[in-house]
Amino acid sequence: MSQSHNSVEPNVIDDEMIQKAIEEQYPEDIGQLAKKEDILQIDNLWQFENLTKLQLDNNIIEKIEALECLVHLVWLDLSFNNIEVIEGLDTLVKLQDLSLYNNRISKIEHMDTLQELQIFSIGKNNLTTLEDVIYLRRFKNLRTLNLTGNPLCDDERYMLFVVAYLSNLMYLDFKLVSDSTREAAVLEYQDRIDLLEGEEAQVLAELEEKQAKQQELEYHKTAFVEYLNGSFLFDNMYEDDTEAAKLASLPGQNTLTSVTYREEFVSVCENLFNFGLKEYEKREAEVSEFYECRNEALTANQQESRKLILDFENRNKTSGAEWWMRKRFHRLQRIARIVSVAASLSTVDYPVWKSRGFLNHHIFIAANQQWELFLTYTLDEIHNAGSSDIAESKRAEYKADIHQLSEALMTLEILIADQMEELANDFKGNMAVVASTFIENIKGIYPFDTSFRTMNQCRDLENRHHEKLLEICITTLEKSVKNELEEDLPDEVRMLLVDKNTIVNAANVSHGVRLRKIDMRESDIFTNTYRWQASVTEKAFQNEVDRNREHVKEILQYIDSLQEELHNMETLEPME
Repeated sequence: MSQSHNSVEPNVIDDEMIQKAIEEQYPEDIGQLAKKEDILQIDNLWQFENLTKLQLDNNIIEKIEALECLVHLVWLDLSFNNIEVIEGLDTLVKLQDLSLYNNRISKIEHMDTLQELQIFSIGKNNLTTLEDVIYLRRFKNLRTLNLTGNPLCDDERYMLFVVAYLSNLMYLDFKLVSDSTREAAVLEYQDRIDLLEGEEAQVLAELEEKQAKQQELEYHKTAFVEYLNGSFLFDNMYEDDTEAAKLASLPGQNTLTSVTYREEFVSVCENLFNFGLKEYEKREAEVSEFYECRNEALTANQQESRKLILDFENRNKTSGAEWWMRKRFHRLQRIARIVSVAASLSTVDYPVWKSRGFLNHHIFIAANQQWELFLTYTLDEIHNAGSSDIAESKRAEYKADIHQLSEALMTLEILIADQMEELANDFKGNMAVVASTFIENIKGIYPFDTSFRTMNQCRDLENRHHEKLLEICITTLEKSVKNELEEDLPDEVRMLLVDKNTIVNAANVSHGVRLRKIDMRESDIFTNTYRWQASVTEKAFQNEVDRNREHVKEILQYIDSLQEELHNMETLEPME
């Protein structure tokens, strides 16, 4: 079933093997990298991230690995190896055809991301449990499946079971699934399929709900107000507060915490949450407006640059054509001199030239392709076009025009770079104002209206609650001293009632824990806001640096190409 490497020398895919495969198979199929090379380990494929087909069959591979970079892979053949576990395929999301035929696999698993899978061959492995086939129901595009040669195929239920649970299959074990087989499968397993589909629908609904909540949470995080739309912060304040748990047993404490304080605190948090979402939309609008202005300025600059280039090309189109013709005419002159028929160039029967041995093949083909065009010019015109003084004048004009174009394009780039820098600086200032205003409102330094509730109000609520709690503590202590307590308090609470300092210290510790939680949540908002401000402004400046470098590079390359063309014209042989 699988390959043995006791009698062979195991190999690892290395650069030498890859180079050999490329040399032997390029360009037809560079994916067939290591067929029958006794490969034990897959490696060194990171440089082929655009590979779509990979054939590694008939080796001694024991583990599927080092394929994570092949994200464009569509076809993968790992048949006739020693693979025991399906793994390492998570990134191959475009895979359509997978062959694991003739290996040592005992379970179908770890393939969840292969949603494009259409053909799957896993015959001649160690699959024993028929129910494992149900795993393949997640692949809605699966049309061809090969399981032949596995122990599970010996189950008398095999054919109908597979067809029933994989109703989209067209081919099973190299055979077309017949209508009669489908009907029999439905008749046999319909009740079980209906039950399974109900369970799958419930799982899918739960998954979609989870994903929706996660997306909503990510949105809240971008607004820096995650978990403020509810009692999370309040509950979190008491989560690690051991003293609060003891003090909760004091008479009147439950009512104080669960009704008045909790409701008001949650209301403040929700107010902050809604404010944060509105401010997020404003920030996004500011960023969008900046990039719209940036793109408008760049578009106008590009249009001006394009106009300069078009004007240049239109001015020099005629000159360029003349030079092109002159080069071809010069070849004709050489032809004319060789055959000594310059005086009768317009009547030469050019197909005869080659038979007379006067021309090499290259010259003959060139003359043949351009002949009809060249016949419209007389020899005098050719000589006139090749006049050295005219040519030199043309070259000088062209050279000056190139220089002028270069200066104009660079001037435009300097202007737009200055404009972009000014725009980016304005944007940086605006973002600083946006961030500081948001933070000031959260702090409550300059609230946007008197009804707005801030993190300071969260502290005020906690402070008022703490004052009331201290009153309860003192009252309870006094009753305890007088033996007037009606409630039967836990021992750990009675230990706090030994004296005033003990009970007050416990209340202060609890108060400090909750205040730190408020401070930490506020600090998170500020940190995330400043981090966003730095990131969005840095990105704006870096985008401009990258754009400027790329555009200057494009200008230089274009000017270099024009100058190279001019140089090529200057190196033409002088015409006689």
